[in-house]
Parts: sequence; structure tokens; C-alpha cells
Amino acid sequence: MFATAKSLHAAGVLGLNERNCEFIMRLNPRRFYPRVDDKALTKQLALAAGMAVPELYGIIDNQREVRRFAAIVADRESFVVKPAQGSGGDGILVVTGRSRRKRDAYRLSSGVLISEAEIEHHISNIVSGQYSLSGNPDKALIEYCVQFDPVFAEVSYQGVPDIRVIVYRGYPAMAMVRLPTRASDGKANLHQGAVGAGVDMSLGETLTGVLNNHLVDEHPDTGALIAGLRIPQWDFILRSSARGYEVTGLGYLGVDMVIDSQLGPLILEMNARPGLNIQIANRTGLARRIARIDELYDPDIKPAGRARIARREFPVARQTSIKFDAD
Repeated sequence: MFATAKSLHAAGVLGLNERNCEFIMRLNPRRFYPRVDDKALTKQLALAAGMAVPELYGIIDNQREVRRFAAIVADRESFVVKPAQGSGGDGILVVTGRSRRKRDAYRLSSGVLISEAEIEHHISNIVSGQYSLSGNPDKALIEYCVQFDPVFAEVSYQGVPDIRVIVYRGYPAMAMVRLPTRASDGKANLHQGAVGAGVDMSLGETLTGVLNNHLVDEHPDTGALIAGLRIPQWDFILRSSARGYEVTGLGYLGVDMVIDSQLGPLILEMNARPGLNIQIANRTGLARRIARIDELYDPDIKPAGRARIARREFPVARQTSIKFDAD
């Protein structure tokens, strides 16, 4: 076990303890955590900075307001309900349409019909804090349901893929695309069974996939090859991710974006504690990239410049292929 740990460290793989102690504790002031832990505040800050986010239809922040749900979505065929302080995709309902027979019945992304009363019960659970990070009372956000770009149609199952970019001291360091599966119930969450695909930072092109910490070449539900997809508007995605540093004040940050077929890239949320599975998907260690950013760091470089440096410094050709599992 110790030999394996040493070999991974030598290969530049960032471990959990090092991430927590050297980067999260050192670079992420606790007073700034609400900026990313509260999705309503994140959306507000992003909008103030001129960044595109999914439209917010309404917020329900107490039990009395739960009955407002029907009015909030009265003219909406599709929408998303999510806890403001949730994590790991828990508590998110993705509604893609209404029943043709019953106006008060809604169809989830999985195809299952759910009643208005059931959604209100779910919202009540969100408000009570069932899905919040702290267990304290929470808010339910009701927002625009992203229509994903067709480039991902063959590698996604009943859900919207998203793009996670790790940003270190304002520089994009590593990225992956998270692809929904049947096992993840159409959600782009690795812990629930989604596939993560590494990304060539220079080209914005997908690489190897990882499923439950194991490397895969094909999507488990569609059979389509995961590698070789060019992500639209890659420059814009890197620039937006780099701007997350100024918006949040966090030096070690995960920025999650989606690409809407009509609206283009949108900031979905940001994370002060991004996971490390991204290294498996990219088959390269994060520690080496962090060390390179420390060498190049210049506080006067703007987000667009930092994005250009990431494309220059971290193309797939310079990766050291690492064969390892996170089990």
C-alpha cells in the first residue's frame, strides 16, 4: 500500500489529505464558503459579474411558500428544482414536461410521472434541510432546465452533461465532462454512477472515461465512444472558469458549466471542495499542473490570459499517462 502511495505521489497525483491541507485550508477562506455553498448566492454573484447562468424562476424558502410552486411554474413546461445548499446532486428534480392528460402531473427526465403534490412534498423536504450540507433549513430554487448541446447526444442518458474545471489560483488546471447514465438517473454526478471524461485542455477534446473509478472507452448505456468529442466554445468555458477566482475569492475551486443548445455555456455552480477523480479521467496527476501554475503565477494576468496559459501548458501531448485506480 505504501509503495503504491509513493508511486502515485512521484507521478504527481494529488491525494485527499494534501488537497485538504495544502490547498483547501490554505487557499479557501472559510468566510467565502457561502459564495459557493449557497447556489442562490452563487447565481447572484455570477450575474453581478456579467456571467451567464440558468434563469431563476423562483425561490421557496419557508414551508408557507411551498404552495406557491404551481404559480411559479404555471407557464413552464420544463424546469429544475434543487436545494440551494445541496451537494452531490442530491435533492435535484429535473422536470422535462407535463402530462397531456393531467395538467398537475409532471414528467421527470427519467420518464416517470410525478404529481404536483409529490413535488410540493419534495420542496418541503428541501426547505426543512433534508439535502443541505449542514442539515439546517434550506431554500428550494426553481430554475431553467438546460437543453443540452447535441454534440453530447450519443454519450448521455436522459440528462444534461456538465463540464467541471479545476481552477487553481485563477488558472484552469484540469477539466472533465460528466456524462449522465442510467445508473445515475440522468444526473451528471460521478458518485451516483455518471461517467467522467478527461479533456485535452489545449483542444477542448474528450479523452478517456472513468466509471466508478475504472477506466472505460464507451458509454455504458449508448455504447458510443467517449473520446474524441470537441467541446463547443472551449475558449469561453476556460475564460469563464478562470473568472470564478475573482467572483468567489477561492484559490482552489471547481467550476461546473453546462452548454445549452440555444444559450451556449452557462455557469451551473461552483465548489470549494472539488473531488479528485478528475485525475483518473485525465490519466495524469493534478499536483504537477499545480506546481507549474505556481511557477508561472502572475497576479496581474487577467482571466483570458490565464485561460490561454492553461491551453498552452496542459495539452494532452504533455500528459504523463498514469495507470491507477482510486479504489
